[in-house]
Amino acid sequence: MSENKVLVGMSGGVDSSVSAFLLKEEGYEVHGLFMKNWDDDDGTPYCSAKEDFMDAAFVADQLNIPLYEINFAKEYKERVFSYFLEELKQGRTPNPDILCNKEIKFKEFYNYALSNGFDYIATGHYARTDQTKLFKALDSNKDQTYFLHAIDKEVLTKTLFPLGNIDKEKVREIARDKCLVTSEKKDSTGICFIGERPFPEFISNYVEENTGKIIDENGNSLGEHKGLQYYTLGQRQGIGIGGQKGTNNSPWYVANKNIEANLLTVVQGNDNPLLFSKEIVTRNKYLLNNDIEHKFEGMAKIRYRQKDQKCDITIEQDKIKIKFEKPQRAVTPGQSVVIYRDNECLGGGEIDLIY
Repeated sequence: MSENKVLVGMSGGVDSSVSAFLLKEEGYEVHGLFMKNWDDDDGTPYCSAKEDFMDAAFVADQLNIPLYEINFAKEYKERVFSYFLEELKQGRTPNPDILCNKEIKFKEFYNYALSNGFDYIATGHYARTDQTKLFKALDSNKDQTYFLHAIDKEVLTKTLFPLGNIDKEKVREIARDKCLVTSEKKDSTGICFIGERPFPEFISNYVEENTGKIIDENGNSLGEHKGLQYYTLGQRQGIGIGGQKGTNNSPWYVANKNIEANLLTVVQGNDNPLLFSKEIVTRNKYLLNNDIEHKFEGMAKIRYRQKDQKCDITIEQDKIKIKFEKPQRAVTPGQSVVIYRDNECLGGGEIDLIY
């Protein structure tokens, strides 16, 4: 193997640990890099960066590979966190994990690796690539192409996804068999910089609360919201109007956020028509395959765990238009819609307009 020096992003979790092991077994010269993307010295017990680094260091020692640590916290705050806060202030619901992959893991990490003599980067993401295109992972329950749709397609030429062809249970089995210290470690959940802490508690430190009215679809006042940044479309729990059940005794769901008037509109019933949209226009466009047609039938999804939905896709100069075969519930501006053809992830964009 003439080009075999690979830098693996090691997070201290089981997926990146097994990725490093598999690459070493394949004959690569493996080095690990722990990326610190958030300053953890904030006086709270929620951030696990120190523990994660120790786990990554233990695994590197077990595998007999070098491990480096680099701090990308400055870049993260400038390109990911500041954008996240601005989107919240605009009444949108951003996905910082997608932006983190685009700006940090597959840009800063990638540039660091290539400038330091590495031939490839590798991560523990569940995805597949032939170094030109991005494909879904074999394990459909863990496929993470949704979070990778916005990365630069050129990065794929130097990226390895060792877990793309195996399922999660096999990953655990390998980790146990090799006695890796991360073999039973729980997968991380939620937004990386918030950790397990309550979302409202964290956001209140950065975005000023701006209370306003909660109204129903007819404009009747039902109460007061704490600030539109705390709510997302389709939300049922934590709206703050107590036991008000309305005329048909059904629970309330968030249907609209009017940032100009500072109004939160709620409706009754999980199947209320105001919760559904059939057409989407994105505010930007990310393509991993530039050879696709201008207009075609494909598949798309508006959230990570959603099954692919049939739709008509139109690629325009700076945006993507999507018309679904069936109306979609709680389409949320600021979130991402990702497009597919068969098992290939073609790209996507941030949801802007919904109809």
